[in-house]
Amino acid sequence: MNKAFVREPDDNGERHCPRCGSLGIAVQHETLVAQLCADALAELGQTAHFCPFAKCEVAYFDAFERVVLVAGFKQPVYPKDPDAPLCPCFGLTADDIAADLAEGTPTRVRAHIAKAKTDAAHCATCSPTGQSCVPHVQQYYLRELTARKTS
Repeated sequence: MNKAFVREPDDNGERHCPRCGSLGIAVQHETLVAQLCADALAELGQTAHFCPFAKCEVAYFDAFERVVLVAGFKQPVYPKDPDAPLCPCFGLTADDIAADLAEGTPTRVRAHIAKAKTDAAHCATCSPTGQSCVPHVQQYYLRELTARKTS
């Protein structure tokens, strides 16, 4: 077929994890440098995507489907390690959220959200996605709150 009549696929920048198929989260090079050991960093191009699926062993992947596994992280990160802080900037953990739920008021979560809006937050380098953890903290809190109400 004549190539003039074949539509080229649009490249909107979306990439899916080559192992689990989850939609990746684009990260900047500064995030990769901060999160990965030197050997793991050398496996990827300048830009990559984070695989957000907790049970997938892939941490990051690039457009050429080269992958860095979770073992390439410098330290444990959430959601790949459920015991890691949900917020690596300020150390908010699942235990903190459980304490808020037990007390019946989201004191720690509210304080965390307020801190996350300050210049003290270094999401680009502390977070494995390079983005703020606030939406994930809120989702986690609501999911746990709902689970407690239904059980």
